[in-house]
Amino acid sequence: MSFSEEFSTVELLRASCAETRAVDAFALSLIKAERQTRKLVTHLVFQYPCFAQGDIAALKDKLGKNRGVYFEEMIKGFDAIYPISIEAFIGNKYESLQQRISEAIEYRNKIFHGQLTNKNLSRVELFSYVDDIIEWSQLLAEAAENEIGYNGFSRNSFQKSKQSSLHSKFKVSINSIEDYESFIQKNMQRT
Repeated sequence: MSFSEEFSTVELLRASCAETRAVDAFALSLIKAERQTRKLVTHLVFQYPCFAQGDIAALKDKLGKNRGVYFEEMIKGFDAIYPISIEAFIGNKYESLQQRISEAIEYRNKIFHGQLTNKNLSRVELFSYVDDIIEWSQLLAEAAENEIGYNGFSRNSFQKSKQSSLHSKFKVSINSIEDYESFIQKNMQRT
């Protein structure tokens, strides 16, 4: 799936007349960005030669059991594995877009828990966050596709890369499900 296909539902919401279109597009775009980052990490992990189709359930289980792994921790996980960071993938807009996504996550969490944000965000402000989230995801998708051959949006991240030696670039060694579990706890677990 391409970046534009992935965000087409967000654009449908934006173009709708629904009263909640801004908050709906805001929440959905953030979910898509978070999922993209997770799928990039799981794609990298699956490139280790020790993992095959029969390991997918166990890999999902190990990540799923760690409730303290969120967006920022996924970035840390990616950066711990790959020699080129997500910051380098995003480029010179990383700091400003990362700050906006951090704010968006904070607002989204309050909205999801029925709390008021102290900002009383308008539709225009929510769509401004949507634009920044989309820009982040597009920059990341393009760079990841060029570098590792996967943009984070294809439905199945548990596929071997066409770059059969991609794992030889990795900064850490993972040789088993247990190693993966330790990697998550050491590099990705929120404390």
